[in-house]
Amino acid sequence: MATSNKIALVTGAGTGVGRAVALALAKAGYNLVLAGRRQEPLDNVAAEINKIGQQALAVSTDVSERDSILALFAKVKSSFGRLDVLFNNAGIGAPPVPLEDLPFETWKKVVDTNLTGMFLCTQEAIKIMKSQSPRGGRIVNNGSISAHAPRPYSVAYTSTKHAVTGLTKSASLDCRQYDIAVGQVDIGNAITPMTARMAEGEGVLQPNGTKMLEPRMDATAVGDAVAYMASLPLDANVLFMTVMATKMPFVGRG
Repeated sequence: MATSNKIALVTGAGTGVGRAVALALAKAGYNLVLAGRRQEPLDNVAAEINKIGQQALAVSTDVSERDSILALFAKVKSSFGRLDVLFNNAGIGAPPVPLEDLPFETWKKVVDTNLTGMFLCTQEAIKIMKSQSPRGGRIVNNGSISAHAPRPYSVAYTSTKHAVTGLTKSASLDCRQYDIAVGQVDIGNAITPMTARMAEGEGVLQPNGTKMLEPRMDATAVGDAVAYMASLPLDANVLFMTVMATKMPFVGRG
């Protein structure tokens, strides 16, 4: 495969935000490596990217497993020889139960996926980016509105997303010396399978104990935002960007 074109890796690329970002980057001229647990959705996105006129490599990956991450980045290096953009997107939630009732195994799976997996992907991306020529690249982490404020009964997801903010800041500082820019996009209510419950039945639980339907936005808005971040020269960086449904209940008192 060609090594002269720009290469982007998107985790959790088979659906939702990951798919939207992968397509936006393809339209911006990137060849894509698509990572996710299920091969079929990745293959479907790869076919969409091929129609745009860019290359796409679909690699089944479980970011909660270190060996799976190492195999993914080895595939990136052997197939393309470089990496220009990493979008750390893969993440999971947990059932909305009282904090004291959350099973340890569920807590650990969310932490392993949302935080440890993102840390390991960042490590491996840095190793490639700092040693390639031309040197450098960009890493964008998927935070969340939950990186700012929690929903009820969301301790595992919210804790990991607050931690992602710390990872973003630390990586942004530590990677300056390698010409690697690190930023974060905090997303609120994009239309994805994960947010489907916000538009169904009575909606989702609010801090005051009521339930309500919540406005959502098309995930293409997130794709366009990340593509913009990726378009910047490496001497400029969007450290944090919030992209949210305009009318979602976030700004204001709960």
